[in-house]
Amino acid sequence: MTHAPEKTSSGPQRRETAPVVLTSVGPACKRILFFDHTANLGGGEIALLRLASRLDRTRYTPLVVLASDGPLVERLRAAGIETHVLSLSPRITQARKDGLGGRTLLRGRDLLATLAYIRQLARFIRQQQADIVHTNSLKADILGGCAARLARTPVIWHIHDRIAEDYLPASVARLFRWLCRVLPDYIVTNSQATLSTLRYPRQHRCAVIACGAEIRPQSEEGARKASAAETKPMERRIGLVGRISPWKGQHIFLHAAALVRRRFPAARFLVIGAALFAEKDYEAQIHALTHTLGLEDCVEFTGFRNDVPDLIASLEILVHASTIGEPFGQVIIEGMAEGKPVVATDGGAIPEIVEEGKTGLLVPMGDAVAMAEAIGALLSDPERAARMGQHGRERVLAHFTLDQMARRMEAIYDTLIRRTCQIEP
Repeated sequence: MTHAPEKTSSGPQRRETAPVVLTSVGPACKRILFFDHTANLGGGEIALLRLASRLDRTRYTPLVVLASDGPLVERLRAAGIETHVLSLSPRITQARKDGLGGRTLLRGRDLLATLAYIRQLARFIRQQQADIVHTNSLKADILGGCAARLARTPVIWHIHDRIAEDYLPASVARLFRWLCRVLPDYIVTNSQATLSTLRYPRQHRCAVIACGAEIRPQSEEGARKASAAETKPMERRIGLVGRISPWKGQHIFLHAAALVRRRFPAARFLVIGAALFAEKDYEAQIHALTHTLGLEDCVEFTGFRNDVPDLIASLEILVHASTIGEPFGQVIIEGMAEGKPVVATDGGAIPEIVEEGKTGLLVPMGDAVAMAEAIGALLSDPERAARMGQHGRERVLAHFTLDQMARRMEAIYDTLIRRTCQIEP
């Protein structure tokens, strides 16, 4: 999930595949080298920032290596995290996911550049005396996995993407499933839905650890709303947060908005986020669709924003409209943390987060009519919507906090370090 990042940085699980138990590894700080191919602020990168910022610094020292420069570098350094950029060709770092299957990494000069980069990264891992390499994206899994093997350093693959044919080309999914049996020492996924797509047989070497949300005190909620809301007295604000992309379903949201407005003329709709990764054509299409549907006076495109939590706080309902199954649903837990009822599409990991009828309403993917009906049901029953919002916040506090995420990950680090100590002479 990618969306405009939060102003600050700082678990789903219906079940975890492997039990996670905290153990002590001794007084020395262990160096965790995080590796990601991109410095854009996507969902996985925001999760990396939050995790690295939340580690117990008396036990772990985070170090981040990125294969390109970008806004994540500044955010990491501002959080006091040592960050290095080891640049890789943009032809590789900016290639779409189908580039993993041979069109990019295994092609001519890109193959040579990739092999040279793996050797460079392996040297850096050894120089930094990293105790664990923690990779954070599909490209990083392959590059960092190979480099960690060369450096003889344990490697964790943190997988934020569903490895499925509706999300990746079939050849890429097959290759990745095979590699996950060869390269990583341990696999962590952000949801059970993501883990199930790997078809990974070694349950003792994998775990589900959900991303965490920043929890802002409820006592500040009134002040936040007053400062964040840009509303008129009778407005009913409904928002969609996420990167502008066809599979994020902004077009479905707009069609639903046109139906909702017939019943609720005071409804206003926010599309929060910007287009990334060469998806400007789709962005132009949804702006044109707004005109076609006659929604120019009630739809606002906010673009990239640094104050997403404040914008969410100003909403009455948060909508999720993805047209294929989400690997997780970071923005959903952010909305629930703000006490907002959620209308979300029923696919991927979303049912692991949203309790149907209790914290929100689930609708079929791609169904604008069902989405409009769910939004209308909550707008017409504010008391029910408020109860859902409160239950959602309680669910986040119970299952999806940053501390829970960090402590579970630290337990995985302990497990790998203990194994390494047992193997070494």
